Amino acid sequence: MAIGFALGFGLYFAYMLTQCFFRVKEGHLGVVTVFGAAQKSADGKTLRTYRPGLHFKRPWEKVITVSMMEQNLDLSGQDGGSSAMTEDGTVLRIDSMLRYEPVEAELEEFLFGMESPNDHITGLFTCLLRNEIANFRLPAGRDLATESTRFDFATQSGSYALIRRERGLLNERIAQFCRSQIGDRYGVRFNAVDLTDILPPDELADALNAVIHAHTDAEARYFRAEGESQQRILAAERGVKIATARSLAVETEIRKLGEFLGELARAGNLPAYVGRRRSEVLSEARMVYMKEVES
Repeated sequence: MAIGFALGFGLYFAYMLTQCFFRVKEGHLGVVTVFGAAQKSADGKTLRTYRPGLHFKRPWEKVITVSMMEQNLDLSGQDGGSSAMTEDGTVLRIDSMLRYEPVEAELEEFLFGMESPNDHITGLFTCLLRNEIANFRLPAGRDLATESTRFDFATQSGSYALIRRERGLLNERIAQFCRSQIGDRYGVRFNAVDLTDILPPDELADALNAVIHAHTDAEARYFRAEGESQQRILAAERGVKIATARSLAVETEIRKLGEFLGELARAGNLPAYVGRRRSEVLSEARMVYMKEVES
C-alpha cells in the first residue's frame, strides 16, 4: 500500500510539475490569468506579457497565447462575402481581404474587451465597408466624362462601374478611415484593405454584358465600314488619276494629229491623204453602206 501511495504521489507531483511551465512560440505573446483575472504590470495599466520561450507559472494559473503576427481575414465566397448598397441603389456582393495585427499596448482590449475578436472585427469592417460604398463619390474636380472619349462604364453604367474603376481609391479611403477613426481602440491595427472582387446582381451583369457585346459589335462594324470607305476613296482617287492621264494622252494625240493634218493642208496633200486613208478603211470593211445623193 505504501508503494502504491508513493507511486500515486509521484505521478501527481510529475503532473503538477508539468503544469508549472508553459512555452510561448515565436511570434506570440502569453498572458497569465489567476482565477479569471489577468496579471498586470507593475503600473497596473497594461497586461503582463510573456515573450517567446519557456516560463514558470503556478499550477492554478492559466495561460492565454495570442499571435502577434499579421493576420488575414478573408471575407469572400458565398459565406464570407458581404453585400452593400451603392448610392444609386444597386446591391453589390463584395469579396474583400483584411490584414491586421494585434497591438501589444492594447492587448487587454483585444483579449477581454470582445467575446469573439474575429467576429467583432468582421462585423466592424463590414459596417465600414457598407458605409464607404454607400457614400462613394469621385473627388471634387474630377470628371470622368472628360477623361475618356470612348464609351466608359464609369460615366454610363452607374455606381457599380465607378467603384470597379476606382477600386484603389476606395481601398485607400477605407484603410485611411480604419486608421484615423478606429485606430487601436479595439486592440488591433489595420494594415491594409483589399477589395478582391465586386460582383453585381445577375440582372445587372447580364445587362452590362449585353451592352459590352453591343458596343463591341458596333465598334467592329464602324471600323469595318470606315476601312471599306477608305479603300473606295483610294480606288476612286487612283481611277481619277488614270482617267486624267488617259485624257491627257488622247489630247496630245489629237493635237499631234491636228498639227500633221495642218502641215498636209498647207502643202496641198490633204485630199490625197484623206482619200488614201478612206481606201484603207474601206478595204478592211466587210460591208459598206453608201448614201445616194439626190441630183
